[in-house]
Amino acid sequence: MTDKLPLLSEDEIRQRLERDLPHWFYENGWIRRKYRTEGWKGTLMVVNAVGHLAEAAWHHPDLTVSYAFVIVKLTTHSSKGVTERDFALARKIEEVIQWQPGREGGVLEGTPNDDQRFRYIKYD
Repeated sequence: MTDKLPLLSEDEIRQRLERDLPHWFYENGWIRRKYRTEGWKGTLMVVNAVGHLAEAAWHHPDLTVSYAFVIVKLTTHSSKGVTERDFALARKIEEVIQWQPGREGGVLEGTPNDDQRFRYIKYD
């Protein structure tokens, strides 16, 4: 997308992060979040999930990838700052990465977090 969206003020960004995305931070014109993983397998799972969501949304984050973490940074390049588009994608990323079906009940039981062989994300 090449349409230029209105920029959000720093105060509005900080208030919305505190209210809606408490694990995200505002820094140098980006909103960012560090996802900690249990190792390379979990890191790749996070990268692939974020990649899918970003591509589907036609919005492209900057990623820092290491053995046991992924840093996701969002800004709207066409607007040269943080917009509603960044918040929408951040909420979707947060929803998917932090999803723990075992806590919801139902037939999707989730991975056993008490067994190191199956843990891949360090949930908040």
